[in-house]
Amino acid sequence: MTSAPSSGDVLESTSAAVVRPSGPVLRARRVSARLVLDVRSTCDLSFLVAAARTPGWRVDDELVVHLGGAELPEGARPVEVPVGPVARGERMHVLTGVPRGELVVEYTGTVAPDPAPGADGQDDGPARPPADDPEEAARDRFELNRPSRYCPSDELAAFAAAEFGSRRERSDADLAAAVERWVAGRLVYTSGSSTSFDGAVQTMLRGQGVCRDYAHLVVALCRALELPARLTAVYAPGLSPMDFHAVAEVRVVREDDGAAAWEVLDATRLAPRRSLTRISTGRDAADTAFLTSLRGGLVLQQMTVTAVVDGDLPAEDGGRTVLA
Repeated sequence: MTSAPSSGDVLESTSAAVVRPSGPVLRARRVSARLVLDVRSTCDLSFLVAAARTPGWRVDDELVVHLGGAELPEGARPVEVPVGPVARGERMHVLTGVPRGELVVEYTGTVAPDPAPGADGQDDGPARPPADDPEEAARDRFELNRPSRYCPSDELAAFAAAEFGSRRERSDADLAAAVERWVAGRLVYTSGSSTSFDGAVQTMLRGQGVCRDYAHLVVALCRALELPARLTAVYAPGLSPMDFHAVAEVRVVREDDGAAAWEVLDATRLAPRRSLTRISTGRDAADTAFLTSLRGGLVLQQMTVTAVVDGDLPAEDGGRTVLA
């Protein structure tokens, strides 16, 4: 099995519990991805490139696939498969038995706020995501605190405790902010500096990486501090150079009322977090690879990604931010 993980590779927080994280900026985003592959023997492929259909947002999109300039054989055409919790609306496209030839995959989508009707029948702003599900929260507390392929948090537990303290001494928001600042100051963004085999420990020792490396290190350190954390692949308007982007999400519990939110940490600080559009979410890049091949041989020859937001790009304010 081969996977192509997302590449492309500010959170100044306050400990005051009354501070609430900001949601995404309520403007339409237009995203696209074009992949050209040389399929050298029959392949089964999956693509994670579609914008998630999250509550409060309407997604109008299309995935078009051609082989050698013609349509794929009927049995090899894309099938959309839901992945992850229903509320996140994440989707995988699966192609089975793709023959040899030049495969071109083109995805385009518009993601716009979807107003919810108010009591008077008028638009009342975007629908809010559903409240945290107790069963899902309990599962996340354990599953997203475990070490994973690229985030061996158990290997970083002693370092994290010495560097950042613990949840007994500091609030979740303070710990998350401290981790983000440390990673942003420790690493230098360097294209081509890592391989698909490198995890958080290698990144920390090397002191450089791309977006997935930054996200892996943030996730691993947060889990080492018993903060559930996950990696999220996104479209990122304002990102330069433009590519698929990876960020961390950390489950932060507020001190005043015990409510929790998945807050976005992006230690690369390369794009405003309020413009991000979710694609897929997982334990690490192994779960969010934009392309996976289960058999056969292929070469990714070209990839182009675009992401823009209507109007002015929102400024990064350094506050606490959540994705839809």
